Amino acid sequence: SCSLKYRKEVAEQVKLIFQSADMLEARRRLDVFITEFEKKTPKAVACLEDGFEDAMAVMSLPAKYRKRFRTTNMQERLNQEIRRRERVIRIFPNDDSALRLIGALLAEMNEQWQSKRYLDMDEFHEWWEGQKKESSNVLEINTMV
Repeated sequence: SCSLKYRKEVAEQVKLIFQSADMLEARRRLDVFITEFEKKTPKAVACLEDGFEDAMAVMSLPAKYRKRFRTTNMQERLNQEIRRRERVIRIFPNDDSALRLIGALLAEMNEQWQSKRYLDMDEFHEWWEGQKKESSNVLEINTMV
């Protein structure tokens, strides 16, 4: 919750947090945000503080993948296309006809997506293997101590 008076300024600051290069910078920007807005919009500050770790989980991924995983642009576009097609028909005779239309649309979109590469996962898999090795090394060190 944020009053209209501060909405634009809050949105700009939150955007900066999400555009941070790493978690250290994101936390620094969060601290600046809290200092600046805790008296003006306490509910917005509390909301961001409560969900910060979950929202920033994507920062643990390689930078190349962050934007794709942190946004819902593809899902929003799909929902928009379903609504556009559904508006043409206006009234469905029954639930099954609506499900058939949406199912056919989803099958069509799936075919289109199969022909395009959304992410090059080779680099991700290399990164993931490195993460697993780092985790196992940390476990070995902790068990030695």
